[in-house]
Amino acid sequence: MLEPVALTTRIHGASHEGRDASAAGDEHGASRIGSVAARLPGVFVAVVIGCVATLLGHFAPVVGGPVFGIVLGIVASASIPALRGASLAPGVAFAGRSVLQLSIVVLGTGLSLRKVVQVGGSSLPVMLGTFAVALIGAFLIGKALRIPGELATLIGVGTGICGASAIAAATAVIKPKQSNVAYAIGTIFTFNILAVLLFPPLGHFIGMSGHSFGLWSGTAINDVSSVVAAAYSFGDGAGPYAIVVKLTRSLLIIPIVIFLALWTARRDAAKQGERVRIPWRKVVPAFLIGFLITAALNSLGVIPAGWHSGLNFLGTFLITVALAAIGLGLRFGQLRSAGHRPLLLGMLLWICVGSASLGLQALTGILS
Repeated sequence: MLEPVALTTRIHGASHEGRDASAAGDEHGASRIGSVAARLPGVFVAVVIGCVATLLGHFAPVVGGPVFGIVLGIVASASIPALRGASLAPGVAFAGRSVLQLSIVVLGTGLSLRKVVQVGGSSLPVMLGTFAVALIGAFLIGKALRIPGELATLIGVGTGICGASAIAAATAVIKPKQSNVAYAIGTIFTFNILAVLLFPPLGHFIGMSGHSFGLWSGTAINDVSSVVAAAYSFGDGAGPYAIVVKLTRSLLIIPIVIFLALWTARRDAAKQGERVRIPWRKVVPAFLIGFLITAALNSLGVIPAGWHSGLNFLGTFLITVALAAIGLGLRFGQLRSAGHRPLLLGMLLWICVGSASLGLQALTGILS
């Protein structure tokens, strides 16, 4: 039998342990609530800027909400000192990372694997060839121009896949400097605008059919709105085919994100002197799995067709909010320090990819 004193001691001890566990739980809950509360001001500012940017993007769709988002974020941060305060930092960091990842998941709802198959094997060599030209060109030309590796990677991925969306996906895994994200998006935007203006008259001058122009614009122009603007300006049925090509091209986000995640994890492990054993969670990020799931659900017809417009708007809005947050964390001096060489890289890649698309079409007999 337990002695009365011992029994009393155990009862009091258990009582204290219970109170300690309860207190620890309360502290953990309070910490989580405090963390959410700390993020709200920064997220709120990013959402407000995102709304304004989305409205501007509605009136200037060739520019688009995401570009307006990062520009307005930079301007707001430079013009209003209060927006550079520490109170906004947690929310701005959250929006620039977690909201960015969520946007990629939502954008997966716009992809149909059936349409990817319908594009046909004849178009695949052009898409893969231009993708390879963009990545290899970014590496070689970037080194020749002495451009930082992460900036060259972002410009190459943006040029080779789908502009701001691809840059957002790459940003989520390699965690580059915010100034490099802004410069990459600005570079891609510059040559998207030029493509919208130059591609339709060039296509008519060359004598391209609607099919071949749709493939050219879908592989050599990055942002969806710019592809739509150029292809529908050309006419001859180029628009619908260009959109399918562009959506198919977006699937290249999957292998490039896995590669970049593996490369980043190995680099980080090597810096810390660890054995390079990379868990699958770092190689296949959660947002990429979400992207695949939403694309698969859409392909199976689970997502109603009537939802597509709203989900596409939501995905673009989330990217706009995330880029507004990235802009809030930037300073003009960071952009000036990059100089003109990244813009030169973007121009050379744009020319190489556009030329490669035409050349591969000629080799495969599509160009007509």
